[in-house]
Amino acid sequence: MCGRYSFAIEDELIRERFGVTVRSAIYKARYNCAPSQVLAVISTEEPEMLSFYRWGLIPFWAKDPSIGNKLINARAETIIEKPSFKKAFRSRRCLILSDGFFEWDKSSEKQPYRIILQDCAPFSMAGIWDEWKNPEGEMIHSFSIITTRANSLIEKIHDRMPVILKREDEKKWLGSPYEKELLDLLLPFPSDQMKTYPVSKKVNSPLNDFREILDPVERRLLGK
Repeated sequence: MCGRYSFAIEDELIRERFGVTVRSAIYKARYNCAPSQVLAVISTEEPEMLSFYRWGLIPFWAKDPSIGNKLINARAETIIEKPSFKKAFRSRRCLILSDGFFEWDKSSEKQPYRIILQDCAPFSMAGIWDEWKNPEGEMIHSFSIITTRANSLIEKIHDRMPVILKREDEKKWLGSPYEKELLDLLLPFPSDQMKTYPVSKKVNSPLNDFREILDPVERRLLGK
């Protein structure tokens, strides 16, 4: 799964890299993005604008928004079968913007790692979104990150990873009407274009949202 990531780059770099309008009064750097937070996306609804949606997809038919807490990820292998995801996959897709994500290893230590691209550049993760109206009549936009099997780098830590789109495929993800073409994009990103390093366990708490949690730490043996 993907349960935590970061997106902390300058407004101007967002404009240059993703070609969208950024409302600087709303956007702020996020070092420890967590479910239920409102975070930066580019969606099919406003592809020219940086939008802000809640992480944890609330299907349009949901009776209670708490379902979003269970739908932070959508598995690529079953996305066109699940009632919560299949309609959004066909018409409501988005790019979730990131400069790295976190995963915890399988050992008893549960050491957190940050995973980034080799060139440290920002990237987009494939996502789907939906809208849900609460009893007060407010429309809530929410999203889920699509995951796939881990590549050879990530599988040493975890068996799943988010779908990272190649830059040249981002417009296709937002705009293609062809289901097969879209499904063909939901593959593990090449491991030789990524790198990972251990970070502080301060990342475990989403309250710790500051630049220092991105710094590498020496991995120590349990009990040392």
